Amino acid sequence: MSKNTKLMLDGKMQKASGARTSLLSQSLHYGVAVFEGIRAYKTDGGPHLFQAEAHFTRLKYSAEVMGLDLSYTIDEMVGMSYQVLHENKYLDAYIRPLVFAGTEMRLVPSNESHLLILAWRWNAYYGDKLARLRTSSFRRPDPRSLDLNAKISGHYVNSVMATAEAKKHGFDDSLQLDCQGFVAEASAANIFFEKDGVLYTPAEGNILPGITRKTVIEMARELGIKVEEGNYSLEDLQQADACFLTGTAAEVAGVECVDETVFPMTWEDSIGYLLYCRYRKLVIHPDFERTII
Repeated sequence: MSKNTKLMLDGKMQKASGARTSLLSQSLHYGVAVFEGIRAYKTDGGPHLFQAEAHFTRLKYSAEVMGLDLSYTIDEMVGMSYQVLHENKYLDAYIRPLVFAGTEMRLVPSNESHLLILAWRWNAYYGDKLARLRTSSFRRPDPRSLDLNAKISGHYVNSVMATAEAKKHGFDDSLQLDCQGFVAEASAANIFFEKDGVLYTPAEGNILPGITRKTVIEMARELGIKVEEGNYSLEDLQQADACFLTGTAAEVAGVECVDETVFPMTWEDSIGYLLYCRYRKLVIHPDFERTII
């Protein structure tokens, strides 16, 4: 971001350098906020927000879970996002809508909420190499204590701790198990693994059911690839032929290893790579998106 970066706050465009909020915000003190991550891709017709409606639908759901008022329609928020891209002259970018609370120090939903939409340029999340994952000592939260279908800012304290631990040991990201000890997800991405031509991914319930995850499952089934959703042990994952991650930031990213286990199949020969190539076509061709999703 620079001194000229612009953002949208409560429906008004302004310079990021001049934006202000209360130091007594419930979001700052307790993590009571919800957010989304949306990628814009350069196309022949200009920037294209991939799956924008799905992301803003989830944002409204998350806001409702946290008792945050979000009165804007999905179409209005999509329009605001395109305006932020236009004002910053971005064609490829990452968009961050955030609904945060006003001043409310009690442990009840705030009567005041705000919508922030900003964007920045963000290349491949894991760079140009396959990701190396380390099994984290921090497990994902129990779904009986939190709504894991909502994308709540406070949930990501768990992700920050897990990522920091992984990087401290020389890895790119963490692999987290759920509260029962089954494979759950990476710090901010869903996980898939391949064995004998079948794709496996943790079932909903103990994970954030990602929008990119759903897209990849639909693409795989369109191609006649069998996809199984269930509970899988760390040993199941370590015996896989190949592995990859999905998410708006991660997109479709190959995994080299989990801990000391290196997956034997080369990335270019895997189902994950086939889906990666199809995904790249999908995000830059809006007409193609409508035929698949």
